[in-house]
Amino acid sequence: MNVLKILIVLTSHSQLGDTGHKTGFWVEEFAAPYYALADAGVEVTIASPLGGQPPIDPKSEAPESQTDATRRFFGDKDLQQKLANTIPLSQVNAADYDAVFYPGGHGPLWDLTNDKNSIALIEQFYNNGKPVAAVCHAPAVLLHTKKANGEPLVKGLKVTGFSNTEEEAVQLTKVVPFLLEDELKKNGGAYSKGPDWGSYVLQDGLLITGQNPASSEEAAKLLLELLNKK
Repeated sequence: MNVLKILIVLTSHSQLGDTGHKTGFWVEEFAAPYYALADAGVEVTIASPLGGQPPIDPKSEAPESQTDATRRFFGDKDLQQKLANTIPLSQVNAADYDAVFYPGGHGPLWDLTNDKNSIALIEQFYNNGKPVAAVCHAPAVLLHTKKANGEPLVKGLKVTGFSNTEEEAVQLTKVVPFLLEDELKKNGGAYSKGPDWGSYVLQDGLLITGQNPASSEEAAKLLLELLNKK
């Protein structure tokens, strides 16, 4: 049986708008999917726009943000070493992987959303029948992607992502470059959400999206199920 190969793409962006605060990727949204996939025997490769160490959102390192997966990550020197050496997106070939997974954090709103390498990569995966998964703020990476027919990738598809009410709750509505829920709707996505901070994951064909940090492990497990059916 062939080993499944999944690419995880993280942000390289560390500035939270012009607040002077730091952002990056949210640890739980990386750690929970990573372990769900790796523990199932998947070969996971990690990439980012700039390569090297992606910035971790400091708030995701706070005591109240810890989960079993994050505690495992902070004690896992091998994975931390792997994370410090992510591959630059420009060197990634979609043909080498079975699927791609994008964890969130606020960082992707600034870099991955408009990153030409990321956009091309997602289109290569999706238009060649390979699943694309994104959680929390990471569905923003879909906003400039197109289906083979030229339409927005999310048009007519069931999607979710960090909701306007969750953005209000963390008081960043005026800081972020756009509200993800609004933009997914503008692109023709059939957006829906579950309760704030609860796990809510949607699959529509090859696209899997999760609403928030709590949705990240479920999204990875759904991705595994989808790949194992193929």
